[in-house]
Amino acid sequence: MESLRLFIRLTRPIFLLGAAMLYALGVGIAHYLGARVDLLVYLLGQAWVSLLQLSAQYLNEYFNAPADQNNPQRTFLTGGSGAIGPGKLDRQVALMAAYTCLAVLASLTVLIIARIKLGAPVYLIMALAFLGALFYSTPPIKLEGTGYGELVTSVLLAFMVPAFAFLLQEGELHRLVAMSAFPLTAMHLAMLLAFELPDYATDLKYGKRTLLVRIGWQNGMLMHNLLILSAFLLLGAASLFGYPSFAMWSGLLALPIGLVQIWQMRRVADGAKPNWNALTVIALTSFSLMVYLITFSFWIN
Repeated sequence: MESLRLFIRLTRPIFLLGAAMLYALGVGIAHYLGARVDLLVYLLGQAWVSLLQLSAQYLNEYFNAPADQNNPQRTFLTGGSGAIGPGKLDRQVALMAAYTCLAVLASLTVLIIARIKLGAPVYLIMALAFLGALFYSTPPIKLEGTGYGELVTSVLLAFMVPAFAFLLQEGELHRLVAMSAFPLTAMHLAMLLAFELPDYATDLKYGKRTLLVRIGWQNGMLMHNLLILSAFLLLGAASLFGYPSFAMWSGLLALPIGLVQIWQMRRVADGAKPNWNALTVIALTSFSLMVYLITFSFWIN
């Protein structure tokens, strides 16, 4: 029973929920534009996204296990799942779980190709998403140590997942997908910077060259705040180019949480004792709330 609990912890279901909402956003936009949503296609696409995400998470746990086990600032959301180590799961469990997900993913890919008529953009997104997820923490490329891994992850999740979902239903991309994705990409990147802050000292010690390590914690905090403000500005500006007002106002409802996130980051920058759990939870909340509100607005209109 304890092994099952640790494996669920290793899987980190809360992150799967975030990708599921982004996938629902893409389908929601298709629904708003008048497409007849194919439930089977929806479920096949969602399963593909979740399996790819799980593969990346398990590989990340496997390759980062030595550093994560010695991270004194690990929070509920950062520093690894905490499910691997002495008296817990063996590191090989994460590797075998990743291999299993990749094997099922390969079979599902064949099924999707056989079941759904795919265009070139879908194949391109699937290929880029697979490569980005596979090499995020896998040597020798190890994108998370290049300073670009965070941007790649944000683009994959906040842009490519909704685009993939939309294309499976509609076949051709629409500007509403990009208009929704740009603010969410900025919010997601800000969230990742907030997630990296508690791990900053450990990442420096183990030579993990994350974006925050490369640009420094002070620049990272400033970038975090600017990204949040940019996300809401992009959302407002999109309305000038035909973005539905209901989606814009829905997304702007997350602004108070975003401002709280900026306030927390400024307090840390000014020398206040950091509450890493509060900071990371607020970061996740502001991003998730924006995704949920925009997605919900497209589904009900």
